[in-house]
Amino acid sequence: MKTPFKAILAIVLSTFFVVSCSRKKNNFVTRNFHAVTAEFNALYNGHVALEQGRISLNEAYFDNYWEVLPVERMQIVEDNMAPGQSPRNESFTRAEEKAAKAIQKHSINIEGKEKNPQIDEAYLLLGKSRYFDQRFIPALEAFNYILYKYPASDKINQAKVWREKTNIRLDNNELAIQNLERLLRQEDLEGQDLADATSILAQAYLNTKVIDTAITQLKIASKATKSNEERGRYLFIQGQLYNKLGYKDSANVAFDKVIALNRKTPRIYMITAYIEKIKNFDYENGDKLEVRELLSELEENRENRPYLDKIYHQIGEYYLKNNLDSLAIVHYNKSLRTNTKDKLLKARNYEILGDINFDKSVYREAGAYYDSTMTNLVLNSKPYRTIKRKRDNLEDVIYYEAIAKVDDSIMNLVNLSEEDRVAYFESFIEKLKIKAEEEKEREEAAKRNSGLVTVNNALGGASGIKSGGNQGALFYFYNPTTVAYGKNEFVKVWGDRTLEDNWRLSNKGASGIVAASDNSVLDLASEEEKFDPQFYISKIPSEEKQIDSISKERNYAYYQLGLIYKEKFKEYGLAKNKFQNLLESNPEERLILPSKYNLYKIYEALGENGEATIAKNEIIAKYPESRYATILNNPDQASERDENSPESLYEALYEQHVKQEYAEVISKSENYINIFDGEPIVSKLELLKAIATGRLHGYEAYGKAINYLAITYANTPEGKQAQNIETNILPKLAEKEFVVENDSITNNYKVIFQFKSQESDKILEFKKILDEVLKDMRYYTLKSSVDVYDVNTTFVIVHGIKNAQVAKTFDQLLTEENKKKIKEPYFSIASANYQIIQIHKNLDVYMNKDNN
Repeated sequence: MKTPFKAILAIVLSTFFVVSCSRKKNNFVTRNFHAVTAEFNALYNGHVALEQGRISLNEAYFDNYWEVLPVERMQIVEDNMAPGQSPRNESFTRAEEKAAKAIQKHSINIEGKEKNPQIDEAYLLLGKSRYFDQRFIPALEAFNYILYKYPASDKINQAKVWREKTNIRLDNNELAIQNLERLLRQEDLEGQDLADATSILAQAYLNTKVIDTAITQLKIASKATKSNEERGRYLFIQGQLYNKLGYKDSANVAFDKVIALNRKTPRIYMITAYIEKIKNFDYENGDKLEVRELLSELEENRENRPYLDKIYHQIGEYYLKNNLDSLAIVHYNKSLRTNTKDKLLKARNYEILGDINFDKSVYREAGAYYDSTMTNLVLNSKPYRTIKRKRDNLEDVIYYEAIAKVDDSIMNLVNLSEEDRVAYFESFIEKLKIKAEEEKEREEAAKRNSGLVTVNNALGGASGIKSGGNQGALFYFYNPTTVAYGKNEFVKVWGDRTLEDNWRLSNKGASGIVAASDNSVLDLASEEEKFDPQFYISKIPSEEKQIDSISKERNYAYYQLGLIYKEKFKEYGLAKNKFQNLLESNPEERLILPSKYNLYKIYEALGENGEATIAKNEIIAKYPESRYATILNNPDQASERDENSPESLYEALYEQHVKQEYAEVISKSENYINIFDGEPIVSKLELLKAIATGRLHGYEAYGKAINYLAITYANTPEGKQAQNIETNILPKLAEKEFVVENDSITNNYKVIFQFKSQESDKILEFKKILDEVLKDMRYYTLKSSVDVYDVNTTFVIVHGIKNAQVAKTFDQLLTEENKKKIKEPYFSIASANYQIIQIHKNLDVYMNKDNN
């Protein structure tokens, strides 16, 4: 009896499940079977995967508190994205697959109507997974499908909100505002639905710069949301927006609400709210002691350790506002030593430290800080370009200060007596011996402590971690032996470094005349020579020519620094010191007069009228024929354009260059370079001379002139331009091979009449006649020009011919009457080949070819 009953029961159940699995029948069993299966299988797993993906997104997202936060924490990845690509996240992929599975296997679509009440949830999950996967167009399709197919769904309002979130991501902010405003008017939303709708509406208003309305919507969202995390974020954004509008009191009220949430919301919101309130502090009328106590409390609270980077920075800001620069510097450096992940905070710290050093005229250190600032900014962004301009302005002063420092050190040694030199280097050698002894002790300690050793002298490996049944290996820093070993290893690798920023840089070595890590003299010395004063004394320059060269280099650096401090930075005190040091250093004659004139202008700027009068009278008395004396004797005309000024002479010379008077340009440039040596105009003259040299003498002469300019004036704009020419342009001009003159290869030809350069009148007369002939020529639109080839040869050229044969038989285009006017011999050449002969001055090579 039992066996037949079980068989019958199995058949009945099988029949029931088969009938239930069918998606073509609309009955109670089928609907509920597929609804329950979809909800508690595919959709459940899909929602779990979606939540895991959202958590990973939030963990990976880094908020930029220097700007107004976005309402939704989501990193948009746009770099190198091909069409249809997305930053695939496995969790969102899995969620999308589960949603698609629920739709494919459990949809009961009969006569165009869906009978499974869970399918709208499946489409919502599908849209959300695509949205977080940053495939916004497919996501929009899923949300629109819900609105089209399931107008009576209980998820309809969620679908509308998510559709507008997607529209905002697609920059359809106006459309999103219109749809969300209509939704809020037509539907009586409550709770999280109201919070979601108003918060995303606030984001749309933020994107369209309607800040006051965005604040209103965020207020509604912060009250309606069930999530304290969201509430804290919405309140914090309100505070940021009030600050942006300049309403500091209202901003502080919003930040106080964030602080009141305390542990109910992420601590970063509370800490940053405190910091934003402190930024709003009135330093003129407020209680500074209260603010300092608050900052100390934030600093000392152990729970705030992850946020010390921001707290130290704000303490630095507090001290900087109170003109306590030394304390400010300490705390900016503390902020940097926290190894913060906030690159903008790092950049801000470095920039402020750079500005402090800049204001103190410590330009070398300022330049180093600006370099660090740029490494933490987005390349070619507006802040990056701003800092780069600051850094570029320091390039010259850093360059010349380095030269002056080295040359000063050498000249000081040159001027010491033999006894003083010996005493100096004996003192230096004593320091070297102490350092060598310390190094020897460290090496011996390292040998004694080779390997990580525990308190029981058991090697710290797989078999020696534990020394007893109830005692495990000590934590590294609790074990004095292993700590000592670690310190020794550090010293062996890095040397004795002080605790400071950029401690890994090679120039953080020993102090004194030289550092062992970066001094070539010390590196070349043997063990005996390192401790012999005579070895170092022998390296001091002794030849008069060498000493004179160093002195000239140092004096030129002084002069350039004086100009830079005076003209670029308006640091008249520093400029005065440099010019005075220069005049006391037996400078070349060419630097004396401009230095004295610049000192006169500096005395005037500093209000030192007595010194200015002395300098003025000295220039007029000793240099009466100079242009400086002319200016000083005629102060009323000082503002007028001086025809003999470097700028006026350069402009006149440039006009001659345009007229192809290259020999004259080269000659005058050399003269002006000698006259104005040391002034900024010299590098411009050198560049103009190099170009004229290339046009007159060809590629090789041009290359030499450009190379000289690039090396000699490396830190000027013209020097950098020459470097670019040498690197990128000259290699392209090096080709000497002529192209084949074939109409299929080139379609531009010239007809050239050759004259001696001395025949200037003849050339002008011929060109006048040629222009009249070309004007009357039928079927062709031709024009002429005069080009200098070299010192002895000038060309008159006919342009506009497109056919090689026509160019070769140019005289056949002329009428009999015009042939009588144009009797000069000519040759034809392709434009590409004409460029080659002008660059390389190889006309003879071309004429020996069988081209004409």
